[in-house]
Amino acid sequence: IHTVNLTGSLKTAARKQVLSEIQSGQAHFVVGTHALFQKNIQFSKLGFVIIDEQHRFGVQQRLALREKGCGICEDGENPAIIIPELEKRWVYPHQLMMTATPIPRTLAMTAYSDLDISVIDELPPGRKPITTSLISNQRRDEIIQHIEQACRDGRQAYWVCTLIEESELLQCQAAEICAALLTQQLPHLRLGLIHGRLKAVEKEKLMADFKAGYLHVLVATTVIEVGVDVPNATLMVIENAERLGLAQLHQLRGRIGRNSLDSYCILLYQSPLSALAKTRLKVLKDHQSGFDIAQQDLELRGPGDVLGTRQAGLMAFKIADILRDKALLSDVQTASQQILQKFPQQVAPLIDRWIGKDEQYFEV
Repeated sequence: IHTVNLTGSLKTAARKQVLSEIQSGQAHFVVGTHALFQKNIQFSKLGFVIIDEQHRFGVQQRLALREKGCGICEDGENPAIIIPELEKRWVYPHQLMMTATPIPRTLAMTAYSDLDISVIDELPPGRKPITTSLISNQRRDEIIQHIEQACRDGRQAYWVCTLIEESELLQCQAAEICAALLTQQLPHLRLGLIHGRLKAVEKEKLMADFKAGYLHVLVATTVIEVGVDVPNATLMVIENAERLGLAQLHQLRGRIGRNSLDSYCILLYQSPLSALAKTRLKVLKDHQSGFDIAQQDLELRGPGDVLGTRQAGLMAFKIADILRDKALLSDVQTASQQILQKFPQQVAPLIDRWIGKDEQYFEV
């Protein structure tokens, strides 16, 4: 199987070669970033699309990639969708979308009503719940002592900051300054600093050193949110936790507790803490399940905020309320399928009546 990689950083000659192989069908498996959505990318016969970290992609991007494999059915093929008024049998590639950021079932039924949804809601065997604490930044010295003791006991720790450089506008502890201060306060420990501006080779070296146990503490920005697995790391401090969303906090916390040892997550907040921020952080403290956290997040922020602007248009209901009317969603899905199958001529007038100009969000 011939595999190619397509990213925005490819040089002209290499990019031209990869595009040629994709278009001709010489490339069987294409791995890429958002570069795969661009209009000039043409596939010979795209049959299967896998999108990892689905929550980072918008609806239009998902549809744009699907359209790369759109074509009229050939003899012997089964159509994915039939449009009677066009008298054509269109076929689309199969799609598998994956994410470790759960959204409430009510939102999933609405945003992904055209998909079959599978959920893995069990932790691997032997995992223990992570003890989560809310602690004021004023008790910073106590936390540092706790880190030193944990590392002396053979464990490792993450210290997560929200900025790379100091900002006068935000009261966030910059990762670079934080690393310098921790190095002074923990002279007997080996510290590393990782952030998005480092070169890939530097990041890989730091993560390899941390995973091997050479580094005791890894000071990081949110680049460690996904794809990091160091079982010996059992302590995480998240600086200015009140500035991050619940989904992101839950993802970060998931970097620890990856073994049978007791693990601890400290949400370090800047005083004074607003009532809403305190409520949000308490949700993370009291819940381990990402599905429970997502449901609480939905109730606190509303569906539009949870989905984000990239999913714009999906929650623009004129009458319905996603929380109040969630019991009706199954019936809505059934009714939708019946209308599509039995009364296809009514689809366009219904969309025009209830969605109007927002129909653009459902088009490519």
